[in-house]
Amino acid sequence: MRQSVLPVLTVVALIFGLWYGAAVALNAPWARDQAQRAGVELSFSELVADTWAQKKPKLPAPHQVAVEIWNTTVEKKITSKRSLVYHSWITLSATLLGFALGTGLGIALAVGIVFNRTMDMSVMPWIIASQTVPILAVAPMIIVVLNAVGVSGLLPKAIISMYLSFFPVVVGMVKGLRSPDAMQLDQIRTWNASTSQGFWKLRLPSSMPYLFASLKIAMAASLVGAIVGELPTGAVAGLGARLLAGSYYGQTIQIWSALIMAAALAAGLVALIGVIQRVALKRMGMA
Repeated sequence: MRQSVLPVLTVVALIFGLWYGAAVALNAPWARDQAQRAGVELSFSELVADTWAQKKPKLPAPHQVAVEIWNTTVEKKITSKRSLVYHSWITLSATLLGFALGTGLGIALAVGIVFNRTMDMSVMPWIIASQTVPILAVAPMIIVVLNAVGVSGLLPKAIISMYLSFFPVVVGMVKGLRSPDAMQLDQIRTWNASTSQGFWKLRLPSSMPYLFASLKIAMAASLVGAIVGELPTGAVAGLGARLLAGSYYGQTIQIWSALIMAAALAAGLVALIGVIQRVALKRMGMA
C-alpha cells in the first residue's frame, strides 16, 4: 500500500509546488505594479501572499480553485445555474449520449471492416481522414446544419461527441476482432462453426480487452466533444458555458474550476469503465 501511494503523493506534491510557484511568477508583475502605484514596497512574503489572493489572477493558486469549487458545488443548490453540479450534468448528458452513439457506430463499422474486404479498403481510409479535420472547424458546421433542419439542444453536442469518440472504438475493435491467431481460426473451422458462431464464440470475446481500452479513450474524447460543442453555440449551461463566461469576464478562477471539474468528471467516467472491465473480463475468465 505504501509503495503504491507514496509515488502518487510525491507527484501530486510536485504538481502543487510547481503550480504555486507558477502562480507567484505570473501574478507578481500585477502585484508589483499595484504596490508601485500605491508608493509602497512589498516584501517577499507580502508579494507571495498577494499573488495567491488576487481576484482575477493570470494563474489562480490551487486553494483559490478549491474554494471556488466548494462554493459552486456544496454551497449552491444543484438546480442553481451557478452550480457546477448543474453545469456538469448538462455536459454529462451530451457526453453519455455521444459516447453511446459513437460506441455503437464504432462497433458496427469495425465488424463491417473485418468481415467485408470492400469496407476495409474503402471505409477505413475515410475514417482515418475524418480525424485530421480539427473539431473546432467541424463543430460550428454541424450545429449550423442541424439548426437549419430544426434540430437543436442536446443532440448537436452529442453528435460532436460521437464524431470524436467513434474513432478509437473502430480502431480498437478492428484490432481486437483480428486478434485471434491462425491456429484458433483453423480450429474453429474444423468444428464446422459458421461465421456468426466464429464471431460470437471467438472473435468477440478476444476483442474485449481491446474494446475496453478503446472505450476509456472514447469516453474522454466524448467529454471533450461535448464541451467543444457548447462553445460555438453561446450556450448558457454546461462546463463549456462556464469556460466561455469566465473568458468573457476575465474570471480565471471560474475557468480553472470548470477545467478541474471536467477533469474529475472524465476521471470518474473512465474509472467506471475500468470497474465494468474488471467485472466483465473476470466473468469471461480473462482476469
